[in-house]
Amino acid sequence: MMALMSDESGSRSVLVLGSTGSIGTQALDVIAAYPGRFTVAGLAAGGGDVALLARQVRAHGVRRVAVADPAAAAALRAELSRAGQSRAGLSGAGSDRAGLFGVGPGWAGPGAVDVLAGPDAATELTATAGAETVLNGITGSRGLRPTLAALATGATLALANKESLVAGGTLVTGAAAPGQIVPVDSEHSALAQCLRGGRADEVARLVLTASGGPFRGRTRAELGAVTLAEALAHPTWEMGPVVTINSATLVNKGLELIEAHLLFGVPYERIDVVVHPQSIVHSLVTFVDGSTLAQASPPDMRLPIALALAWPDRLSGVTPACTWDTAATWTFEPLDEGAFAGVRLARAAGERGGCLPAVLNAANEEAVVAFVAGGLSFLGITDVLERTLAAADGWSGEPTTVAEVLAAEDWARAHARELAEMRIG
Repeated sequence: MMALMSDESGSRSVLVLGSTGSIGTQALDVIAAYPGRFTVAGLAAGGGDVALLARQVRAHGVRRVAVADPAAAAALRAELSRAGQSRAGLSGAGSDRAGLFGVGPGWAGPGAVDVLAGPDAATELTATAGAETVLNGITGSRGLRPTLAALATGATLALANKESLVAGGTLVTGAAAPGQIVPVDSEHSALAQCLRGGRADEVARLVLTASGGPFRGRTRAELGAVTLAEALAHPTWEMGPVVTINSATLVNKGLELIEAHLLFGVPYERIDVVVHPQSIVHSLVTFVDGSTLAQASPPDMRLPIALALAWPDRLSGVTPACTWDTAATWTFEPLDEGAFAGVRLARAAGERGGCLPAVLNAANEEAVVAFVAGGLSFLGITDVLERTLAAADGWSGEPTTVAEVLAAEDWARAHARELAEMRIG
């Protein structure tokens, strides 16, 4: 992607959480392409790719980094110290920021990088970075605390970590000022764009599109022998393994259904899911007069990422647009909820409310781990979810603290693991 235009209004500082993942790396590509528009206030990563994280630090002149894995943080400090760029920090431990390798407290060099380490490092960095925009690209519900920390600072939250919104529910929506959360998921970005076309009281229905994944058109019986390699072969998008498997089961679309309800305040009975294999129309909004607006673009996550970072502005030349000089066909098909139960289960969890969406999400994370490890069949993933939700009546109350959400998740994980060990499905 070429940088075509600087921002006349000045540079916006962005904190990128999950910087070495798919969303994070693409966000940094967008930021690099518009040097007059953005600066990087900091990076956070789990620590699975220290070499990539070190390259990102150097390429973007980053001075503060959070790494969840302490061993990976130590490896990053060692890598950066070779260029005199690292100082040590221990998140949440009252560290005096002692310099690495006996150089004394404070900065280890003129280009020093402050490296925070530990499971709360991303939350600490978010709370203290002073970023104008926080892009949360962390995978899974561990992104909940950073999401809440970002909202508490008053920063715009560019949210790719749908699980934190799904799990946190009213904790997150209650902490957010109007317009403070800007969605990064392509479907919700599309809805946000279409909703510019009318007032809230003019909205009749939201329509989320789904590619259908690699198993579109298969019956439930035909899904019984699905392999891990097949589930990881998404026909349209290149994503991380967890999101790719969630897209194959359509659980991801179920989580997006809950996310749409929480983001836009539209009741579940007025949110539909339709299968659109071409992945060109990313979602639609139908208004009370019968008009439907759709957002269409070739499948490229840089577009919704760039829009979220620059919101409410659009950047020039982010991705190629649709072309109209050759024939093309866009098709739409009803969702087979008999074969793909993920949307039905998510809708039921969302309608029951409370901590049940958190239960659904946590149980799914455990079921996906079991599937990847060969301990659960593909159909077993949604079977585990259904049985876990059926046993979760005690978690239907609205959470008032993060601890309550985490307790619901802990229960769901334990229950899902027990079911997976039974090799149901």
